[in-house]
Amino acid sequence: MISESLLALASAGGAAMVQAAGTDGWNAIRDRAARLMARGSHEDEASERRRLDRAAAALTDSPDEGAAGSQAAAWQAGFVVVLTRLEDAELPSAVAELRALIDSGPIAPGNASAPFAGSTFHGPTAVQTGDNNHQENHFGHSG
Repeated sequence: MISESLLALASAGGAAMVQAAGTDGWNAIRDRAARLMARGSHEDEASERRRLDRAAAALTDSPDEGAAGSQAAAWQAGFVVVLTRLEDAELPSAVAELRALIDSGPIAPGNASAPFAGSTFHGPTAVQTGDNNHQENHFGHSG
């Protein structure tokens, strides 16, 4: 049985992977994920990198929310499998690796490209990030 905190960490890892797919930061986060999943096997690490690249390519080729959600869930499940198979002595190291992976992502807390990470908004709020976005906001009553 996996703890809620480890499940949340795995979920954040899956989200970080989705956010990194197709960005300049993909190779670094992919390499971290491959090392984490391969747990020391260089052959498995290379195989994991190829698998992660295929998944990221499919995600960037079909950038819809359903595909992103499915891929985030798949990567979360992969991290859960890794974390649940570890011996107690190995778990702290793997948790640290997964946290480093999350922190290295393009939308990681403290990253300059995520100016609203960790923010709390009270009342009507509109936030827009990225390029070529369009946003219309209507707060309050019209009339």
